Amino acid sequence: MSNDNAQQVEYWNEQAGPNWVAGKASIDALIEPLGRAAIERAAPSPGESVLDVGCGTGQATLELARRVGASGRVLGLDISGPMLERARQDARAAGLSQLRFEQSDAQTHAFGESFDLVYSRFGVMFFADPTAAFRNLASALAPGGRVVFVCWQGVGQNAWVHVPIAAMAKHVEMPPPADPTAPGPFAFADGERLRGILQDAGLADVTLEPHEQPLVLGGDGSLDAAVEQLIRVGPAARLLADATDETRETVACAKRSSPTRDPTESAWVRPAGSSGRPAPAEHPPSRKDKGESARARAGAVANTRARGMMAACEQSRSVS
Repeated sequence: MSNDNAQQVEYWNEQAGPNWVAGKASIDALIEPLGRAAIERAAPSPGESVLDVGCGTGQATLELARRVGASGRVLGLDISGPMLERARQDARAAGLSQLRFEQSDAQTHAFGESFDLVYSRFGVMFFADPTAAFRNLASALAPGGRVVFVCWQGVGQNAWVHVPIAAMAKHVEMPPPADPTAPGPFAFADGERLRGILQDAGLADVTLEPHEQPLVLGGDGSLDAAVEQLIRVGPAARLLADATDETRETVACAKRSSPTRDPTESAWVRPAGSSGRPAPAEHPPSRKDKGESARARAGAVANTRARGMMAACEQSRSVS
């Protein structure tokens, strides 16, 4: 495997990968709707060949294999050994012989085959050199092949990320602001930059479509499950990698008690049927009030909206 993405390889094999495997059920529930929207946009057909980039634990890859059927073929590619191990287990259990997985870096992988579709569900934002990576992926496209993936819009458009981090900042020393274009979940937040990367890689007819989707953290929508997921995966997990158990519990308490408001919405993020932001209490809350407040916080934290970017493009005639 290439050393070009050495930091990402280490992170996804030693920290993030094992965490994702442990939390697979709730993570799949979290992002499956956005991945499914990208699959519908890509419209894989029976008999087609598909490459899933950054396939992770393979939920979307298995669905792609079902779409192309026994006459098609699907390759799931990822740098994380722990995630691929789980993906292979699920593929064997599903009996999908048209599907296989390889541990490799898509930026430098030597493709000995071509694909009708290159797909990704939040797996293409981590390249050290995204232009080189997409150029390599474009070279693996069959004539007339297409690329479809979903990535995140900016942190500011995703309250499920920026609100918990704001709560964390009171208890954890925060690193200096990172380069927004550095490899990471939000590297493609700037749509025009992403368009330029894809075009420079030799891809044509680039279409970027903002996509908004309801998002439920924690799988079951409970406050504790949502907080556990926010601590286990994503930007917050990386910040807490070296934190003590005491600090992690302090942060968890802060996340449980912090209100969640999406600044791009006119209303507070809340469960259906609730009445909006509660007014400050003039008297100490009763036991009943505390229970209602806890349920409201659970809805606020666990039920929010995700804002992704759907990208679609095709092989340029100049790319062979």
